[in-house]
Amino acid sequence: MSRSTDGDESGRDEAARSVDAGGAFDDEAVLLVGHGSRREKSNEQVRELAAGLEERLGVPVDVGFLELAAPTISQAIGSLAPAVSEITVVPLSLFAASHVKNDVPLAVQRARSECSDLTLHNGSHLGVHPAIVDLLDDRAAAVEAELGVDREADDVAVVLCARGSSDPDANGDVRKLARLLYEGRAFDRTESCFVGVTEPRLRDALHDVAKHRPDAVVVLPYMLGDGVLTRRVRDRTAEFDDEYPYVDAAAGDPLGTDSRLLDVLGDRWQEARTDSVRMSCDTCKYKVELDGYEEDVGGARAMLRALTHQESYADRDSVDDDPHAHDAPEKHVAVCTNQTCAADGAPAILERLRQSVRDSEECDARVTRSSCLGRCGDGPMVAVYPDGVWYGGVDENDAERIVSSHLDRDRIVSDIVDQTL
Repeated sequence: MSRSTDGDESGRDEAARSVDAGGAFDDEAVLLVGHGSRREKSNEQVRELAAGLEERLGVPVDVGFLELAAPTISQAIGSLAPAVSEITVVPLSLFAASHVKNDVPLAVQRARSECSDLTLHNGSHLGVHPAIVDLLDDRAAAVEAELGVDREADDVAVVLCARGSSDPDANGDVRKLARLLYEGRAFDRTESCFVGVTEPRLRDALHDVAKHRPDAVVVLPYMLGDGVLTRRVRDRTAEFDDEYPYVDAAAGDPLGTDSRLLDVLGDRWQEARTDSVRMSCDTCKYKVELDGYEEDVGGARAMLRALTHQESYADRDSVDDDPHAHDAPEKHVAVCTNQTCAADGAPAILERLRQSVRDSEECDARVTRSSCLGRCGDGPMVAVYPDGVWYGGVDENDAERIVSSHLDRDRIVSDIVDQTL
């Protein structure tokens, strides 16, 4: 199996030509930006990739973090600035969501204003790349070997499971990766799904795949580290394997620190330092009006969010002092979309709730669909947890009331309460 393509070699070849021509990178550095985690093992993974990238490129590579770990991006740039005149910032992010589109560019722009003699290039995320498709193929092959199946002789389905994002671009790239993994390979089918934030969720995707009765299901956690989300993927895959004895299923390893990630990072570095970064603006919710994301157009709300997000973590002595902004939401709203409730308008109520939550500046809630809540004929049903309040006979106008009263101000909408638990 080939381990590289012409595109994979481009960053390394260009670097080699520059060095051979006498243009050694004595005055240049790279800043690899990780998300940051309370788990030091995750932060160490970023440092390990930075060390590998430094060896690969022959350029000093330092690490900065968006949050929850030190140093911050501004601190890391400040440490590098006295020694070099040019820094290329490369986000170690799988997809282009708010961190890549807002937080990193804001930090880079601040650094430009503070270090006028420093040239700063802002690179792109990992994204969709042939080396990553090749890596996923290997991860799938390892699971096939574990299960004792062969995609050439058996019906093998692959489910690619990512974290999930509120950004359509990021979610769309998950589907693209799943499709590219299918192309030219003998998989019976490939599907994409998410652990949270958006749908379809892993459990639903596995049940849908089972209907096609494959011989085996390979679940690939599309994450960098082996953390909480990866363990959740493994647990749910194991539950599925127990529930469907006629289908063998197992989950593979995350991307980790595989050397093919260095191929991608090298390309992203080369693109940035030659000012040839290409972002997907045609489907960016901050650039064009997308259904359901109209309030995000123009970028002003995104900039405000980025400023607030960075300020929340700027002055902490310890990352353990404050909770992570991405922790579980305060409330979870479940909307029954089973047959009876669906016929009475539950899908429209689900979307109205989601839109109202997005528009709200007060509530911290996640809205998801649910199977039957056991109150057929009393619906559409909406349950709010952890409050244990169930609303019945809800219509679209009631959806806005649930958000503005219950989720925003903790005031129960008493006239539509069906029961409390």
